[in-house]
Amino acid sequence: MESSVSVVIPTLNAEKDIARLLRLLAEQTVVPEEILVIDSQSDDRTVSVAKGCPLTQVIEIARRDFDHGGTRDMGYRRARGEFVLFMTQDAVPADAHVIENLLKPFEDEAVAIVSGRQLPKEDARPFERLVREYNYSDKSNKRTKDDIAHLGIKAFFSSDVCCMYRRAALDQIGGIPAPCSTNEDMLAAARCLDHGLKVCYQADARVYHSHNLTVRQQYARNKCVGAFLAEHTDELNVPSEVGEGKKMVAEVTSALIRKGQLVEVFAFEFDCAARLLGNRAGRRMGRK
Repeated sequence: MESSVSVVIPTLNAEKDIARLLRLLAEQTVVPEEILVIDSQSDDRTVSVAKGCPLTQVIEIARRDFDHGGTRDMGYRRARGEFVLFMTQDAVPADAHVIENLLKPFEDEAVAIVSGRQLPKEDARPFERLVREYNYSDKSNKRTKDDIAHLGIKAFFSSDVCCMYRRAALDQIGGIPAPCSTNEDMLAAARCLDHGLKVCYQADARVYHSHNLTVRQQYARNKCVGAFLAEHTDELNVPSEVGEGKKMVAEVTSALIRKGQLVEVFAFEFDCAARLLGNRAGRRMGRK
């Protein structure tokens, strides 16, 4: 499939990650036309390192102006490619075929978004590995508006950690949702489905990406997500995500018990409590 691809990467203090990511992108079997790094006043050498990499242009913005949706929308509007791939600074392509594999579903003209699979990094703790395996399976899928009834919130699954958009589809929905402090990817997916377009998960487009968050960090993250879900109830009008969360908790806990990792069971339970309490706090805040 002959296609032009632009890559957009928001950065903040990414010196330790960015050179490797840019090198791996330049070595893909489908080489991007350009790579736009949008930096939010990094305190380290992110900007100078990125400027020294091939295919890369650096756009510098004030840190106060960063917005998960708005900054990516800026990137899409500055980019030239027919397809725009968003990545995060700490995602690592697992092989040279990530862009090639992300492009495959776009042979269907109705496909608007294709997101890749996230594999745990080497330092991921056991329960985080299992959560990644649960959320990012080895089975690809394609969703339409008709799937919302039985998939619920999973119909909107998408992640800008590694996610490619058809420019024409973004034009159709008015661009990346902005302002949007979190989950702009999910909201874009919901809007694409509402416009009769399709959203895909491509399991063979793989990147390494995971975090070992503290309980405090997990609470804060899910508080933001809860507020987002409350604010966008009109567009994400599906059954609660709590049921899906309970299923994940049960499967991960069972796997840890089978492996005899009881310390991880307790750590995971605290992590889940932080997720739930953060989500509830965020929803209360978002409804005000």
